[in-house]
Amino acid sequence: MKKNPIEAPTAGAPIAAVPERERRQRVQSATTAVVLLKGLATLGGRASLTALAAYVDESPAKVHRYLVSLIEESLIVQEAATQQYVLGPECLTIGLAAMRQVDPIRIAEPSLVRLRESLEVTCFIAVMGNRGPTIVRFEEPGLPVTVNVRVGSVMSVLWSATGRLFLGLLDESRILAMAQDELTQATDDLRAQLDADDPIGRLRADVQGVRCATVKDTYLKGISAVAAPLFDFNGRLCATLTALGATGGFDCSIDGPVATAVRREAAAISTRLGFAGASRPV
Repeated sequence: MKKNPIEAPTAGAPIAAVPERERRQRVQSATTAVVLLKGLATLGGRASLTALAAYVDESPAKVHRYLVSLIEESLIVQEAATQQYVLGPECLTIGLAAMRQVDPIRIAEPSLVRLRESLEVTCFIAVMGNRGPTIVRFEEPGLPVTVNVRVGSVMSVLWSATGRLFLGLLDESRILAMAQDELTQATDDLRAQLDADDPIGRLRADVQGVRCATVKDTYLKGISAVAAPLFDFNGRLCATLTALGATGGFDCSIDGPVATAVRREAAAISTRLGFAGASRPV
């Protein structure tokens, strides 16, 4: 049976039995192996020895020694045709196990609490349900703003920040149909807030340009809101993070403190969901 390189020399021996220097060397070796795996992933999951060594700033000879061990554990595979190194089947197994535990609602809960406490605003997570954008997690500050939305509430596609985000970032016919129905039934005052020539198209383009949505006194009079997207590992919008408050004391500008905080938390959540582009400016 192949010996695990991080096991103690004698089966069942306590960790203290291993000399301190040897333990440090093993920790350093594990760190180097992780750096190589992360570097290969950052390079797209495929790279030559030279490219990988340059990326992690180590000598090709040292990197090659570690790659041999990682190949033995099926964490990396070397392609015969190109001689490039690619992430192996064990990485896929690890990734799939991590993906199965990804829950945007659970992961977003700490962000909801931080926003509620730091900004003293109402905030919630919404997903696209059968009837439209639906609130699935809701947090209120100590002195909440009176609004008639709670967990289970379905938001407007056209007139809420949450709905506009789904409209702009999900190219689905049913969402476009919802928006068209709302536009048809809208009052003249509401329609006047949108572009006269292409109201839905212009709204979608605006959201896509900044990957954020804001409203002021549209969905609920006296209420403003900011919504930011949560992307999954495929780069698809899976949920939204929204903060709302009374218009008089709520800055809903795209670069204001509320929007900045909401977008920062949304980017952090997206990173935990496996979205590689979460670090890009939004």
